[in-house]
Amino acid sequence: METTTIENRADFAQWAIERASAIIAEEGANLALAARDADEDKIAAAANALGQAIVDTMLEVFDGLLQDD
Repeated sequence: METTTIENRADFAQWAIERASAIIAEEGANLALAARDADEDKIAAAANALGQAIVDTMLEVFDGLLQDD
């Protein structure tokens, strides 16, 4: 995991955009493939993986905020 120093709102916005793009590239493609196959189980699994990636990222940010104590 790469460490990023966020010193202002613009830094955070840039990080958030880059991170969201990475999540969509990694997990969104699987969701699109599952949707194209019209396999409900695959769609559900891919959607859950996408949601989990988002949650993991939010927790990553929260944990980073706690380390500043």
